Amino acid sequence: MNKSITFFLFLFLTANSFAQENSWTIEQCIALGLENSLEVKIKQIEIKRTQKRHNSIANNLLPTIGFDANQSYNFGSTIDPSTNGRVSSNIQNDNFFLSAKMNLIDFNTIATSQFTKLDIERAKVEKEVLENEYKLQIVESYFTALYTQELLKIQENQLINAKSNLDRIQKEETIGSKPKSDLYDIQLSVALEEKNILETKQLAQIQRTQLFQLLNVNEIENCILMPYLKTESNENNAEFDNPKIKLANLTYELGQKRIKQVRGTNLPTLSAFYNYSTFYYKPLNQPDVMVNSFNDQFSDNKNQQVGLQISVPIFNGFRNSKNVKALQLENEKQKVALNQEDLKLKQQIQIEEEKIKQITILDFKLLEIKELTQKTFKTSQSKFEAGKIDAIVFSTVKNQLLQSEYDVLKNKLQHQFTAIKINLIKYNQL
Repeated sequence: MNKSITFFLFLFLTANSFAQENSWTIEQCIALGLENSLEVKIKQIEIKRTQKRHNSIANNLLPTIGFDANQSYNFGSTIDPSTNGRVSSNIQNDNFFLSAKMNLIDFNTIATSQFTKLDIERAKVEKEVLENEYKLQIVESYFTALYTQELLKIQENQLINAKSNLDRIQKEETIGSKPKSDLYDIQLSVALEEKNILETKQLAQIQRTQLFQLLNVNEIENCILMPYLKTESNENNAEFDNPKIKLANLTYELGQKRIKQVRGTNLPTLSAFYNYSTFYYKPLNQPDVMVNSFNDQFSDNKNQQVGLQISVPIFNGFRNSKNVKALQLENEKQKVALNQEDLKLKQQIQIEEEKIKQITILDFKLLEIKELTQKTFKTSQSKFEAGKIDAIVFSTVKNQLLQSEYDVLKNKLQHQFTAIKINLIKYNQL
């Protein structure tokens, strides 16, 4: 006895574990989809690329250091580097230059650094926009497949009743208490229900395949989509956080930074510089001329220069002023686009919230109709068994019950889908 109990308990736990492994929630689908999405991965690479392009203001103001060296040969009349006098001679001349320059104040550089920093934020928000739209696609595909799955359960339960009636009619027809026509009618009804179930199974298979293709994973056999159980609203614990609004705001701010960047080319630049130079010379084909060694000349001929430089643009044409005006108009357009995006989202939310109200109102009526069709079905079942109504009338009543169950199911899932859609639009979360 104990072994039997243990065996059945093992079977129960194994079956329960198998069901859990093959059950999928909407949260799991979204998490897996975001992990596997190639579009999201591309955006992540774009963010890293934008980060690499950014230089802070401190980095932009670091000095630039350069070293130059050249060797030249002068033939004929040339300048003697030792006396700066013109002589008729052939001379080898080696020059060495070390220079460093650092911009202390550069408005264009500051504006560029601010622009690229803000561009990183825009790349991140663009990824959020992509993820938000991807979540909406997953939710829609998930609920489409979930509705067909739950619809199949209703149809299969109805088929159990139909087959039970078919068995009873066959027995009664065999003993002669039912005419052959009743048997044909109930057989036709069962065949039609089996056809509907087959079509629903095929549709469910296609919709699950579409869902898993959207998630970029291989389809899981015998998977079960779990209903979304969360019912509370995020209205009281979340602020409006739609990434499209953030993106529109950042685009507008980037337009303003770009204007500052162009205007910066018209502003003065203050720089500090340092130069170090020396040279070495040697007359060619003149063995009787004595010159100092390379090390002595390198040390004796050195020259150093330190100073500040200010560069003030006086006139650079009307190109910059035209660019500024064009960017200002572009920025005005972006501001209008921001208001337009905000209006579109508010209108979309208004429509979805109106859908929720209508679905809620309709739900009471659909439940009432379902309750009445259930009562009608029970009485019709009794009448059919007693032979007071034929199979055609009974099938009509049964179809009414099936339709009412369809309507209640569809309305319920539509309510869940619309509520999730509102949360994703408003708060970017389920």
